[in-house]
Amino acid sequence: MDQKDWKILKLLYEEKNITKTAEKLYVSQPSLSYRLKNLEKEIGTELIFKTKTGIEFTSEGEYLVKYAKDMLQQLQVVKDNINNMSEEISGTLKIGVSSNFAQYVLPNLLKSFSNKYPEVRFNVRTGVSSDVYKMLNDSSVHIGILRRDYQWQSRKYLLNQEPLYIISQNEINVQELPSYKQIDYKTDSSLKEIINRWWTTEFASPASIEMEVDRLDTCKELVKSGLGYSIVPEICLKEEENLYKSKVESKDGALIKRDTWIMYNEDYENLVIVKKFIEHMRSWGNIK
Repeated sequence: MDQKDWKILKLLYEEKNITKTAEKLYVSQPSLSYRLKNLEKEIGTELIFKTKTGIEFTSEGEYLVKYAKDMLQQLQVVKDNINNMSEEISGTLKIGVSSNFAQYVLPNLLKSFSNKYPEVRFNVRTGVSSDVYKMLNDSSVHIGILRRDYQWQSRKYLLNQEPLYIISQNEINVQELPSYKQIDYKTDSSLKEIINRWWTTEFASPASIEMEVDRLDTCKELVKSGLGYSIVPEICLKEEENLYKSKVESKDGALIKRDTWIMYNEDYENLVIVKKFIEHMRSWGNIK
């Protein structure tokens, strides 16, 4: 087995389809099938079997996939270590970032880091926190910035906690919130859980959702037009925006907040580029 076989097994496990895997690897389906047959001959057992929807792995195949993932991760660590041996900080930093953080904070964060270390390049992938967590588990990123506390077994720390706000065009009575029209938006399930948990402890009746939109920015524009209120994280708010804002609080006056976490594999701690980026993020403090 070699690096190509590791990549084939990893991708095939993700796709569960030989045709799609061949397309992503830019090889023909027959040549991929031939390579898999030779690999099975080399290992001495069947690794996959066909199903109505594609293929599945045997228990031996599952074991070999885990080995392939481990070897690819070790190889990447070796490559990164070699790239970071020079005194000059350079190379590519791979980051998985929660979408809202990527939109409102990441550009300035990367810009300031790039000013310090101009030879560093960035490979950024965004998505909801569950997507970023998957990237961490797949070792496809060095660092994950997530908006939820997962049971990550390696390195992690709390970057900041930001309050949630009720926003509207004009002042509203928070005690009578269920009587107002709410504008909802698609977001990470963790934020939904925080808001729903707070709502059920504060109000006996459900929210009157007037509109549901797919973007937080769209939601804010509708709120600015006086079409309803919304509950949003502080990260998306700007001082110059002409909005009524009220912090979300529990009955005992405690602020309802949302966490931002940094997580990464301890194997990457030896990478200078990772170490410097973590230090840089810590120096930002409580990011708003």
